[in-house]
Amino acid sequence: MAGEIGLRRRGQAYVALAALAWSTAGVLQRELSVGVSTQVAGRALFAAFALLAVVLVSERGRGWRAFRAIGWAGLGVAVCAAVASSAFIVALNHTTVANVLFMQALAPIAAAAISWVALGEAVGARTAFAMGVALCGVGVMVGGPGSASALGLGLSVLMTLAFAAGLVITRHRREVSMAPAFCLSQVLVLAVVGPFSHPRTIGSHDLALVALLGIGQIGLGFAFMTLGARLIPAAEVALISLLEIALGPLWVWLAHSERPATATLLGGIVVVAAVVVQATTDRPAIAAGTDVAGTQPTMTPARQALPHASSGKRRYRRRLTP
Repeated sequence: MAGEIGLRRRGQAYVALAALAWSTAGVLQRELSVGVSTQVAGRALFAAFALLAVVLVSERGRGWRAFRAIGWAGLGVAVCAAVASSAFIVALNHTTVANVLFMQALAPIAAAAISWVALGEAVGARTAFAMGVALCGVGVMVGGPGSASALGLGLSVLMTLAFAAGLVITRHRREVSMAPAFCLSQVLVLAVVGPFSHPRTIGSHDLALVALLGIGQIGLGFAFMTLGARLIPAAEVALISLLEIALGPLWVWLAHSERPATATLLGGIVVVAAVVVQATTDRPAIAAGTDVAGTQPTMTPARQALPHASSGKRRYRRRLTP
């Protein structure tokens, strides 16, 4: 019993550290003085190397085999992750950190909606209620004074939908570790955005910040989530990872006096409450092949909060662990 408690506390600590790493995106981005394309490309370059290291360690050096195993589904996840990752950084340049992170928190609920519409999967009453509450929260965020610009809002929605689509694809290929797909996503970002970047404009200060975004915010966050997600239940992972939503705007508020609008805070609280409702859904185990498995450890808070989380997810986690 004592050993189990110790493992659970260790898992909680790992997930909290992952959320802490992810929460630094906004405050680091606000310190950058280079163009948007250079920000995106530089972050992707360092993130690709960091995620490659994570894959090689978790797969015990069998990296090439792991990349080949992702198949077409993995390529789909890579494209979704590339779009979401790029939209995230660009959105931070056009709206507040709070707006972006609160919209990002919707990814698990959006994934449930996509599965319902595209795949005809049943949505439980509690998840449907969470969807309705989340939409109300978004309405408050968008309709209130100080809401995001049209471009910032559009990019945030694109980011959330791409995250959600990646979650759905990962769920249906839960037997394959998608960690290499997230690494590949950063290579795709670099290939697309790299030609439009201006690396000569990056000074030592900006270089250090971009490296922290790629290695620390993405790579370190991914590594901690990989360690923690195998030690505690999915709902607990989802709830602890919501720390990113609370800490991200806080760091920017303290460092840059970027106070979120009242409507953003109220709407964001409603969104987070909806995610908590969905994450704490207590469902009986269901047959393998219909449960949701697969996480998005480098992109979203509450990444594991898809409905019907069950034994498939535990199988997926074991593939990720060294």
